[in-house]
Amino acid sequence: MGSLFRSEEMTLCQLFLQSEAAYACVSELGELGLVQFRDLNPDVNAFQRKFVNEVRRCDEMERKLRYLEKEIKKDGIPMLDTGESPEAPQPREMIDLEATFEKLENELREVNQNAEALKRNFLELTELKHILRKTQVFFDEMADNQNEDEQAQLLGEDAGVRASQPGQNLKLGFVAGVISREKLPAFERMLWRACRGNVFLRQAMIESPLEDPSNGDQVYKSVFIIFFQGDQLKTRVKKICEGFRATLYPCPEAPADRREMAMGVMTRIEDLNTVLGQTQDHRHRVLVAAAKNLKNWFVKVRKIKAIYHTLNLFNLDVTQKCLIAECWVPVLDIETIQLALRRGTERSGSSVPPILNRMQTFENPPTYNRTNKFTKAFQALIDAYGVATYREMNPAPYTIITFPFLFAVMFGDLGHGAIMALFGLWMIRKEKGLAAQKTDNEIWNIFFGGRYIIFLMGVFSMYTGLIYNDIFSKSLNIFGSHWEVNYNKSTVLENKYLQLNPETSDYLGTPYPFGMDPIWQVAGANKIIFQNAYKMKISIIFGVIHMIFGVTMSYHNHTYFKNRLSLIFEFIPQLVFLLFLFFYMVLLMFIKWNRYAATNKPPYSASCAPSILITFIDMVLFNTPKPVPEGCEVYMFGGQHFFQVVFVLIAVACIPVMLLGKPLQIMKQRKHANVQPITGSDAEVGMSNGQPAAHGGGGHHDEEEMSEIFIHQGIHTIEYVLGSVSHTASYLRLWALSLAHAQLAEVLWNMVLSIGLKQEGWFGGIMLTIVFAFWAILTVGILVLMEGLSAFLHTLRLHWVEFQSKFYQGTGYAFQPFSFDAIIENGSAASSTENE
Repeated sequence: MGSLFRSEEMTLCQLFLQSEAAYACVSELGELGLVQFRDLNPDVNAFQRKFVNEVRRCDEMERKLRYLEKEIKKDGIPMLDTGESPEAPQPREMIDLEATFEKLENELREVNQNAEALKRNFLELTELKHILRKTQVFFDEMADNQNEDEQAQLLGEDAGVRASQPGQNLKLGFVAGVISREKLPAFERMLWRACRGNVFLRQAMIESPLEDPSNGDQVYKSVFIIFFQGDQLKTRVKKICEGFRATLYPCPEAPADRREMAMGVMTRIEDLNTVLGQTQDHRHRVLVAAAKNLKNWFVKVRKIKAIYHTLNLFNLDVTQKCLIAECWVPVLDIETIQLALRRGTERSGSSVPPILNRMQTFENPPTYNRTNKFTKAFQALIDAYGVATYREMNPAPYTIITFPFLFAVMFGDLGHGAIMALFGLWMIRKEKGLAAQKTDNEIWNIFFGGRYIIFLMGVFSMYTGLIYNDIFSKSLNIFGSHWEVNYNKSTVLENKYLQLNPETSDYLGTPYPFGMDPIWQVAGANKIIFQNAYKMKISIIFGVIHMIFGVTMSYHNHTYFKNRLSLIFEFIPQLVFLLFLFFYMVLLMFIKWNRYAATNKPPYSASCAPSILITFIDMVLFNTPKPVPEGCEVYMFGGQHFFQVVFVLIAVACIPVMLLGKPLQIMKQRKHANVQPITGSDAEVGMSNGQPAAHGGGGHHDEEEMSEIFIHQGIHTIEYVLGSVSHTASYLRLWALSLAHAQLAEVLWNMVLSIGLKQEGWFGGIMLTIVFAFWAILTVGILVLMEGLSAFLHTLRLHWVEFQSKFYQGTGYAFQPFSFDAIIENGSAASSTENE
């Protein structure tokens, strides 16, 4: 295995493959997933490469499979997924696959076309059935009103109705049809306006929706019949019906003819139902058979396509019988890759073994960090900031501990941490089943991908919750409080003026064995004062140690890359600056905690204890020590003022060393070498990446390059000096978010859950159940999810900015090997997105 703390050592190799063995060898390398090929034909158009026809054939097969997948999902047929990945088929098997897919697609399209034609015919017959039924009602109404119509004829009041009677000279014509229900009002208005009110429209709704055969949608329609007089109106009515996409059907005038037609329609509908059922059964059988192999077919096609796409990156030698490739490979895996190449050669039956030669190059290799399912999520956090520069220190192993711990400092609550830890543990225990579901929900995928981070954050939060003695804003009295209450019953404990005073006999004189004493939970205003001072100092201590650790990591980078100048003129003054100012402030905190007590015994009483903040400000500003209060010792150790002045002077002296030391040394080396390229252990550029800076040439170019080095070093120095102050203050977010989390939990308890706890009797039980459910929802939604996300983002910022900026450049590019697993996973995600 490669080093966990640095990226793998990579090498550029040249690969020679026989043409007949190239496909099998690339297939083996794809299964292995340890080789990143380079494009040796960057100027060649994609349509002019050697295997472009094979890639096109694979695209066509993939299109057919997507069509089959769409039809299978439409019918809700489950697709068999064994979880196994079949090997890439041999090139000769492509013809069989193409024939199979062509046959399935043609058969399915033919079945769909037949089914659509049958459904269209069924729709027409159904609409005709409704027309015959509804129009019968219209004609019956006219027959009932025949006597009234005859009277109207004699009086000459309604020529249109008179014409509709049998035996009359003038006779009304009519058309019947079906129209979409939503178009009916506009259709009626258009008829009235276009025909000037000389038509008579009757309509009736079809209660049940009808299926549109083209898209399968359910459409509500209405039957209509229009009476008119004359051919001119007939033509106009038909044009309007055509414009509104209304379907017209023949409807006999005689009742006997209508009944006969209705019987024939019903017979044809029954026959169509039988044929439609048989067609759907046949379609279902075809899709079920395809669903059993669809996943494997997708895998095979994508593997074939990936192989030919990779072969397009290769070059042909002059004999056209050998393919030449260049690839990045991990040094530790060269033997494994050679074994895979031999297997591919044996599978293809070639007698010429492949050749893998290491090449010398000045290019920056890709960065490859080996991960497993546990470290993968932590590495993803680091890579989100920037992929590590080749072979520089990898922060991910240290982040496994520091990330959940700093999160827990802000999220410290035993109850909330237990909820988070149980959720993470559930995802870990069920990871195989959950991973097999392959959902497209991005939020769930983020949670599931970070399941180990969530679990560790929950466990660490449980630990810090015990330290804070905080569980859902309440405390656990495990060891018994080391405080006593000496007030009598008449004392009001809620009195805000009553505070815990360790100078009295209330304090037993020994601290609580583990974490905070539970008495602080009911200490009133005293609680905030005590916890603020405690958490604020703890935040600074953790922050300074974290930053010192980051600076120490840069030492390993400088020694590995043999950057002696950066080691002397960057690492040493940076570490000294941080130690003599900020780590000294941390030491003052520990000295104060150990030297001063909450007693009235000078010179070490609480009233004599100096302020760390004021002491640090006076130290930086070289202020004269203030007069010592009577009976006290302001200084915490002998010669404190002298040492503080020395520390500040040394820290200030480190600034010009960081600013000018490295550029001046590079200038001196160049003059000594007559502006020739500097090689060896001292060769550097201003960016500290271990690459030669000088390339020879004119003095003007050298002056420009030196000015860039001076500017960069100045920016780097200012950023570090000012950043040391701002970064130290930035760690106070640990205290602020911890305080906010505890206060929110207390507010939820006092303003929500306590309402249910105060009720009595059976009503109290019901009330408590309702209030508890509301409290639980708010706790999970606000304190666990929202506060957890907030603490997560703040922790991420502390690692990216405050920690990694001390040593991590993140200017590399990721190793992207030719891997079937990654290609199939990406292809499945893209396919599901297209289907949506």
